[in-house]
Amino acid sequence: MEHEEVLDNSDKDIAHNWVTSSRFLFYCQVIIFIAMILGGCYTMYVHRYKGKPDVEVPGNTLYNPQYK
Repeated sequence: MEHEEVLDNSDKDIAHNWVTSSRFLFYCQVIIFIAMILGGCYTMYVHRYKGKPDVEVPGNTLYNPQYK
């Protein structure tokens, strides 16, 4: 008769140990939330309003048009 070693991996499985899995999922949510906030801030910084552009407006399209 052979002796077979039985390994109990139930404490390492995410489905069996709810304390470890809930802690892991909580930290994943926190990291993803912080990454989304930082990504949104970076995107808003890159696409920020850079000021009023200097646009040349023809004189005949003004409120009081100026004709030649």
